[in-house]
Amino acid sequence: MSYDDQHRGGREAYERYLHGMDASMKQKVALTAAHLLCRGRVADMGMGSGAGSDALAALYPEMDVVGVDVDEAMVRLAQERFSRQNLSFVVGDVSAPVFEAGSLDAVFDSSVLHHVTSFGGYEQANAERALEAQVRELRPHGVLIVRDFVAPPAGEVLLDLPADDGEPSTDPRRCSTAALLELFATQFRSLSPAPGFACRLEVEPRPGWRRYRLSHRHAVEFVLRKDYRADWEAEAKEEYGYFTQREFEATFERLGLRVLASTPLRTPWVVRHRFIGRFAMRDVEGRALEWPATNYVIVGEKVAEDEGVGFREAGDAEGLGFVEMSHWRRAGTDDVRDLVRRPNATVDVLPWFEKWGDVFVLARMSYPRPILRHATRDSAPLDGTRAATYVTEPLNVVQTDKPLGQTVEEALATAARIGPEALRGFRQGGTYYPSPGGLQEEVRSVHVEIEPVFVEERIANVSGFRTAGRVRALEAQQVLRAAQVGGLPDARLELNVYELLLRLGRSAGPWISEAIALPDGPPARETTTMDALRSRPARRFWSRATRDESRGFLDLRCVRFEEIDAEGRTLAGAPLEIVVPRALSSNTVATALLLRSEGEVWLGIDDDDLPAAQCFNGNSEILVAPAWRLPRSVRSLTPAREWVVARLAETYGIECGEVWDLGGRYHPSAGVTPEVVHPVAIQVTRDGRGERTLCWVRLRDAIANLGDLADGHLRIAALRAAHALGMLGS
Repeated sequence: MSYDDQHRGGREAYERYLHGMDASMKQKVALTAAHLLCRGRVADMGMGSGAGSDALAALYPEMDVVGVDVDEAMVRLAQERFSRQNLSFVVGDVSAPVFEAGSLDAVFDSSVLHHVTSFGGYEQANAERALEAQVRELRPHGVLIVRDFVAPPAGEVLLDLPADDGEPSTDPRRCSTAALLELFATQFRSLSPAPGFACRLEVEPRPGWRRYRLSHRHAVEFVLRKDYRADWEAEAKEEYGYFTQREFEATFERLGLRVLASTPLRTPWVVRHRFIGRFAMRDVEGRALEWPATNYVIVGEKVAEDEGVGFREAGDAEGLGFVEMSHWRRAGTDDVRDLVRRPNATVDVLPWFEKWGDVFVLARMSYPRPILRHATRDSAPLDGTRAATYVTEPLNVVQTDKPLGQTVEEALATAARIGPEALRGFRQGGTYYPSPGGLQEEVRSVHVEIEPVFVEERIANVSGFRTAGRVRALEAQQVLRAAQVGGLPDARLELNVYELLLRLGRSAGPWISEAIALPDGPPARETTTMDALRSRPARRFWSRATRDESRGFLDLRCVRFEEIDAEGRTLAGAPLEIVVPRALSSNTVATALLLRSEGEVWLGIDDDDLPAAQCFNGNSEILVAPAWRLPRSVRSLTPAREWVVARLAETYGIECGEVWDLGGRYHPSAGVTPEVVHPVAIQVTRDGRGERTLCWVRLRDAIANLGDLADGHLRIAALRAAHALGMLGS
């Protein structure tokens, strides 16, 4: 079936439609981008009004979208409201088979499986049976996407709630939050023979508040629904959380799915308006806990019996000698830095084409990167994400002695089955260092315009494991949206897409992550321009040091990884060298320091000197985003933000106001380090003096001179900040 002639209403019409969606629906659509093919057949289970199904059909005109709901009236209303050539609606029970086995390319469950458990005797097994039926309906390499609630780990917590924000009654519409919890403790799971749970009143934490001791799961169940008072009786029937994150992952792998994403989500608006100042949750020792996830997404890819669903570490291995560590001393100081490099320059290749007025890029989906899971051995990502070990990333080639154009042409023919006759033209992309504080790695890119290609399954396996993934097309704006909600953690693909759209003069599309409301404030002490920074004198501050002089900041390990199937059997194995900080966390926080003065947005940049820059261009000066590896004691987002704000005051003498999430976390170099970066935008309310001085440039000036932003963290911070502030088109 072809939809080449289908009228989509234009990109502007779709974006107006997207603008009218609520945050939850935007998130749902964005999460599909990194995992759905642009064609095939997808079932939107429990589609409700059908608006999400219609959005998917509008976005993917060559994909057959089927909305499924058990309510015949809802299906009939959706059929009357929405009409597209590639959209249909059927009545079906998502807990039982609806489609023929092997007939679907994707299944999407959005906030539906907790209904299967809640109205089925609160049995977790109901959810597993529903997932099992849906997996049977998938074709090989089809994807199952679940967006729902997630249960917290076992244990008890202390929950502080206001007792003076309403009446001391049992009326859920007028009572205080504390009284509402006491009511909920008698009504929760009201359809069961014995509803409710144990909840003990503790010592009063402060005047007007009460403290309760209860299970972590029940505390989360309450705070996620405490504001839905108008439908309280219905809310008391449902149990939101049925699986923990680990239980979700284990269930997926047991069903023959490799996990491509496992991410707790926290809707910024909910955190700001319903969590902060409205309750406090601590462990039984009194330590503050991170805000609970408002949603959770897990994505699994169905694999054949002889393909892997995951990896396990099989112990240390003898070093390969592939990764090399060097040491560098800063002139006139005792500052010695470790630097790690891999041999051979690699080039990211971004094939792209236009179709239906949109820009599509080709990427490699489900490529094995077991190193990323190694992060959990030292420090888990701050947001609770379980790093995926199969990722979507750019195609890349090793630069040989052949000319670059010939190297790329031959690689495309091998890696993506794209022959020379399909190539329309080459353009050099950007050059930058993904994590220059410790990696001597330079990323270059080539953008290749091609004839349209949507998917290629038959690619050469160069991974050392059972698969090297497959090549598929992604709509460029949706790549950026997926990155904003944590659905696409590869930084290189995102940066290539931003640069391609800028070069083509195309909009980056609406920003759907946390909105940045940056008020006018006092001016920066000293401002400059990118031209002035580019013309600053060259500097060379680093010279080689010996291994004995190193302080041992980085640790180079070699670990054997085994790829396992759904039964836990080993299918393949390989040793891989990994770079991790010896004493610090694998988490980094990178900042976009923003200041608005007289209507102009300024970006704070550090003019630093790093040995990685000197190794590549002979000079040590490099513009960087203020960023830090975190101590291992900092384990979640809120204390991480507090720690970074304190460091900014100490290092630069600045005062900070609002802190915003700047899209999802990302991995800067998945082939050598499990480092995960959490970008934030920070309002600077006063520019002071500290150990170092910030260079303040217009954010528009920084984007216009992207080639001067060699630090990968700075590139992402500047581009995402400009996108969030509406500077990249909407």
